[in-house]
Amino acid sequence: MNIIYGTSNRNKVVAMEKILKENNVNFKLYTLKDIGFNKEIIEDGKTFEENSNIKATAIKEYCDENKIEDKIIITDDSGLCIDKLNGEPGIYSARYAGANSTQIQSLTKVLDKMKDYTNKEDRTCKFVTVLTAILPSGEKIVSRGECKGYVAKSMGKLGGLTYIPIFIPDGFNKPLSDLDKETFEATHNHRDLAVKKLLEEFRKREIY
Repeated sequence: MNIIYGTSNRNKVVAMEKILKENNVNFKLYTLKDIGFNKEIIEDGKTFEENSNIKATAIKEYCDENKIEDKIIITDDSGLCIDKLNGEPGIYSARYAGANSTQIQSLTKVLDKMKDYTNKEDRTCKFVTVLTAILPSGEKIVSRGECKGYVAKSMGKLGGLTYIPIFIPDGFNKPLSDLDKETFEATHNHRDLAVKKLLEEFRKREIY
């Protein structure tokens, strides 16, 4: 299975490779850099699904123009959705505190907005990943994975994905960033769930 994964984020590439290997998929993964794609994609959708589709469609058009064939295109859009903030930061997760904001600026903005909600039940949230796959035939398949939890009142260990220092998964009492690697990988699973759903659709079509 030849896959173009629509990202330039090395951490996402490593995560995708790991998930595919764990599911016994025989694959070769190409990044946007590998295919020479360097166009700016304007993600102006209003949902994760729309933005993921915008990316996939732009890459498909590029592949068609450059005779890049027989590869499955996979793109994702992800973010943190907080119930009391009407789903914010949501699709704006990457630029919630500004286009070039730091991790601390993004986390501080969320914590400031949540400061009046002191009860755990008022701090519920979820991580969401939506994947869009375009098959060589042109067929599109969309899958969604969610990981539920609640917003911490203070930051955990900084580094890694932007919002993991303030995301406490259901069943735990500390942020994802403070969990050991094994527990983190088993718990921070919204992308894993989305990939597994996608692979189920691939199996139905006997793609692998």
